[in-house]
Amino acid sequence: MTTTLSLIRERAAAARAASKRLATVSTGAKNAALLRIADALEQEQAPVLEANARDLEAGRANGLDAYFLERLTLTPERLRSIAADTRTVVNLPDPIGEMFDVRTLPNGLILGRRRIPLGVVACIYESRPNVTIDIAVLCLKSGNASVLRGGKEAQHTNAALGEVIQRALAGSEVPEDSVQVVSDPDRAHVEELLKAHDLIDIIVPRGGPQLIEHVRQNATMPVVAHGDAVVQIYVDAGADIEKSVTIVDNAKTRRYSICNAVDTLLVHSAIAPAFLDALAAKWGQKVAFIADERALSLLGGTSVPVEPATDETWCTEHLALRVGVRIVDNMQEALDHIDHYGSHHSDAILTENYTNAMHFFDEVDSACVYVNASTQFTDGAQFGLGAEVGISTQKMHARGPMGLRELTSYKWSLGMDR
Repeated sequence: MTTTLSLIRERAAAARAASKRLATVSTGAKNAALLRIADALEQEQAPVLEANARDLEAGRANGLDAYFLERLTLTPERLRSIAADTRTVVNLPDPIGEMFDVRTLPNGLILGRRRIPLGVVACIYESRPNVTIDIAVLCLKSGNASVLRGGKEAQHTNAALGEVIQRALAGSEVPEDSVQVVSDPDRAHVEELLKAHDLIDIIVPRGGPQLIEHVRQNATMPVVAHGDAVVQIYVDAGADIEKSVTIVDNAKTRRYSICNAVDTLLVHSAIAPAFLDALAAKWGQKVAFIADERALSLLGGTSVPVEPATDETWCTEHLALRVGVRIVDNMQEALDHIDHYGSHHSDAILTENYTNAMHFFDEVDSACVYVNASTQFTDGAQFGLGAEVGISTQKMHARGPMGLRELTSYKWSLGMDR
């Protein structure tokens, strides 16, 4: 046990030392390193896919849920997509060194703030191996070292990705120790990371409620938490039915296993019969409805899978082809439902009424609020951030998809112009 714990301290200390050097590496050198990583992801797919196949085989043998296996799966296409996201980050402005809020004080001194890296960013995450690349890349571009501890379900895949990163950095000006991938599944690593506040500046948990709550309760450094993602869409009386069906279909079925997939539909009673009939025709047997009493009466005569809702339905992140449906008589009912059951992640209104749209936008207290758009846009790549470290549902400096700027702090600069 002593060796295991000292290994984590050793990795974190190496990242801390690398962060000092990385903070002064030029934008050009960082971009060159990122391009090497992107090229390696495309050119060295075989060992990564082989490692991923081992994890998937073990996951099936251990009875992992379908959504978990879907998140875990890598394909040549997905690796190319991750490489493309990495190149997107290369093309984004480097936030480090940016001066902002510059002004001249009455005494003639010039005061401003200059963006600097946070230092060492740790992340504890489950199942999704693309997170290994996403966080490593965003941290490198923003001048931060990273310590990445993935879940046991993806241990072989993460180890292979870590080796790809190390080989790519070995031929660059970026310190190789800037990215520390901890693939050993020993849970003692988590406890040691949470206590390493002298080496780690911020920690990001990505996973289920138990993991996030454990990190919140035990971390000795600041935490940026991606909490539960119970995502809701309100279909207003003034919605365009054809457009709304298309949006809801995307929000549920494009990728049902991700955190921004819709979980609950709140449908105005005036439009509910026509909308639910159209949505049921679109989905057929594809998606199961978990309906309140009024929705159940409307869907009961169709051939779609339908079951009665319980109070637990409205606070469940389904991560499956299942969606809760509740009929409301006005928008205030929908707003009250979102406020009570929501997780402040992503919520949407579908309407052609501008006043209602703006009222919804002002009232809903979520990181991302949409008008006539799919909640699946809550994603760093979709937002033009290249990728994301996580999706923060907190109200600190990082809220929503956490990109390059959210990985920076600042220092005050005060001096004379000559």
